[in-house]
Amino acid sequence: MFVLETVLTDGIAQLSYLVGDTGTGKAAVIDPRTDVEIYEELARKHGVSITHVFETHIHADFVSGARSLAQRVGTAKVFVSDVQANYQFDAEPVADGQSFDFGSFMLTARHTPGHTPEHMSFLLSEAKHADTPWAVFTGDSLFVGSAGRPDLLGSGETEQLARSLYDTLYNFYLKLEDYVTIYPGHGAGSACGADIGDRLNSTVGYERRTNKFLSFPDYEAFREFVVGDAPPVPWHYPELKKVNAKGPDIMDRLPTIPALPPSEFRKVSREPGVALIDTRSMTAFGGGHVPGSINIGSRPEMSAWVGQMFDLDQRLLLVLDDDEDAERVQRLIVRSGHSQFAGYLAGGMKAWQSSGFPLERLEQMPVHELRDHQSNGTGPTILDVRGPDEWEGGHVPGAEHCFVADMRDRINGLDKDQHYATYCASGYRASIASSLMQSRGFKHVSNVPGSWGAWTAAGYPVEKVKELSHA
Repeated sequence: MFVLETVLTDGIAQLSYLVGDTGTGKAAVIDPRTDVEIYEELARKHGVSITHVFETHIHADFVSGARSLAQRVGTAKVFVSDVQANYQFDAEPVADGQSFDFGSFMLTARHTPGHTPEHMSFLLSEAKHADTPWAVFTGDSLFVGSAGRPDLLGSGETEQLARSLYDTLYNFYLKLEDYVTIYPGHGAGSACGADIGDRLNSTVGYERRTNKFLSFPDYEAFREFVVGDAPPVPWHYPELKKVNAKGPDIMDRLPTIPALPPSEFRKVSREPGVALIDTRSMTAFGGGHVPGSINIGSRPEMSAWVGQMFDLDQRLLLVLDDDEDAERVQRLIVRSGHSQFAGYLAGGMKAWQSSGFPLERLEQMPVHELRDHQSNGTGPTILDVRGPDEWEGGHVPGAEHCFVADMRDRINGLDKDQHYATYCASGYRASIASSLMQSRGFKHVSNVPGSWGAWTAAGYPVEKVKELSHA
């Protein structure tokens, strides 16, 4: 029996796949995530053995689990592209057109450069109809409603990659039959492509009719759209590229994370190279937190934001809602490439408070209070920390745009004595921004819970960039 399982990793919106044949007992995993136990569980569920682990390309947004999975199961080899590849670990090379027989089905590698030079996609066909694929695992070359961005390797390679991407889309994908199902490497929310659709898969025919990336009559128009419309490149992507090219450390279990009593936690927090992350909700953080901590709530998107905010060589010190959350939070963090943990606060903030150590607060300013201040001319400087597209779509009148992903560097030019209020879509990213500012010595910072969602729900006025440009 044919088996196909999709694994969605929330937060980084990454999609990986297990495909197998219960008759032969052989299975492949395509683009496994860092914490690989889930693929073992799926293999056991279907009674198959993982024999092949395929990498479509050198990933930039998460740490690959390919080497860890192969070692963990003991029955698999890792297969990587042999075309313009920069892999620096032992793996089996895969050539364009090479096929792999799993019994009832076959996987055929096709070189599909553009997002990266070495990128491979894998056509899926029945063994008895090997020349008639019914699906394709597209990696980061083609998404639902989008395509892989060609600018992640830097401006020096963008032009060539954009041309390669055009050729991949128009001379490979658009020549497949309409009924061919596409299984991409990412879903909505990933920065590896612009405006990726919500659905986890699609068909070539549907994308042919609806995907803007497949609608351009010539390369020049395509290039202007692709290069000009891409979201900002997360700063940690180049670092993860290096990690994945070199070969990530094999992780057979989560790294050790010691439980530290408050006195030891306080001591460690003062050591060089230690970053203090409070993973509680924004309102809990606002009510009282360890001085110097940055609030990144333990939601799935924590993976991406830890990657954005901290260097890979920093040792992470955590404050949790509950000690039992330690493993769940660790799983979110290791996906961003971080594996060095200084410890977590045993007993949480209750233990910290009972020890008599100092607390710091972060003001939570509801939107109606922000609006009152604004109407009276007494309000703070308002920082919109959302992405550029969100800002251009509408923002609080008088706000300044300061994308949170850039704030590690940009806030150095702001006046630390001035009062600032930060907002995003819901308050999550705004709390990252405001806590970062507070940790850098800003004396009066407020977070806006509910943020843009609450502002618009209250019916308050909205300003748009294009309206300003006509003023």
